[in-house]
Amino acid sequence: MMLFADPLFGLPSWIDAIIRIVIVVLVMTVFVIYSTYGERKLVARFQQRLGPMRTGPWGLWQGFADAIKLVGKEDIRPKNADRWVFELAPYATFIPVLLTLMVLPFAENWGVRNLALGVFFVFAVLGLNIVGILMAGLGSGNKYALLGAVRAAAQMISYEIPLVVSLLCVVMITGADTGNGVGTLNLNTIAALQEDRPYIVLQPLAFLIFFTAMLSELHRAPFDIPVAESEIVGGYFVEYSGIRWSMFQLTEYASMWGFAVFGSVVFLGGWAWPFGVDSHWALQLATTFTKALAIVVVIIWIRTTVPRLRIDQLMNFSWKVLLELSFLQLIVNGIILYYDWPQELLALTSAVGAGFLIFLIIRHASARSTKGLLGTYRTLGASSS
Repeated sequence: MMLFADPLFGLPSWIDAIIRIVIVVLVMTVFVIYSTYGERKLVARFQQRLGPMRTGPWGLWQGFADAIKLVGKEDIRPKNADRWVFELAPYATFIPVLLTLMVLPFAENWGVRNLALGVFFVFAVLGLNIVGILMAGLGSGNKYALLGAVRAAAQMISYEIPLVVSLLCVVMITGADTGNGVGTLNLNTIAALQEDRPYIVLQPLAFLIFFTAMLSELHRAPFDIPVAESEIVGGYFVEYSGIRWSMFQLTEYASMWGFAVFGSVVFLGGWAWPFGVDSHWALQLATTFTKALAIVVVIIWIRTTVPRLRIDQLMNFSWKVLLELSFLQLIVNGIILYYDWPQELLALTSAVGAGFLIFLIIRHASARSTKGLLGTYRTLGASSS
């Protein structure tokens, strides 16, 4: 089936585009509903609880019950809020995420549109998400919402740079794989080039940088400082309620699934690996979904195990660690590819860099934990004496 190339049911192109968008929105909404349910159940298992169990068998209808509740809740606008900015902010955050889903290939020639500049389009559109977040913070007339919006904007701008550079490392390798020396930004082509081996094998450091920056872009733990309830109550959407609050929730989980599919296509072989480009479309869809689901599970797992970073730690990690390592990986890739050295060197150098990054994280976390424990013991000793 050629869902990228052929109009559905032979309809005009503009009607075809509308139908595809409606299909994506409906599928995304169902995914988000069950993502919230799945996260609550998974976190409950990590914490030795049962999670939702009352609404439907094993709590399967809990997500739909929450959605109905949010639709029926009163939509409140603060008295000091800027009406138009406040009400348009949820749409300004949701539409960019929706547009990114339009170019993701879920299987060979399965998607809404197959763009030659798919990678560039994704990050050009995602950059607009910052505008909606700032609108929500500024339009709410609340200092805590404004602080959360400023934090989110600074964080997203900082982590977008290593994120984009890590993807450029992969694009450079696609030029060698195509044989013409010119990298491709077409997501469908990038997936097909990984038929024999995924790019995570050649670029483990780039994948770690991508995954870490992705957590920051999603405002997921340990990078959830823009919505830190202990400091700024609820972040940039603290004044929202009802259906408008649910749009921010929808945006968060849709972004998580969008990034998961995007990462599976760029680094994990997408629909092409390990069964090849000639496999059945149903197997390709299942392959992409399984890889994306694995990334989502890891995201949730990290949320339950890693504490929140302070704002200074968060910014330092981007500018002083990830940015330098991403540019170093880019330079090393350029040298190896320019002199046409074996691709095994790409894997070796990137693996060394990934090991160094993991070493820095573990060492920093251990040092912080030790200092915290020593400080606690000293405080307790001083108080007891």
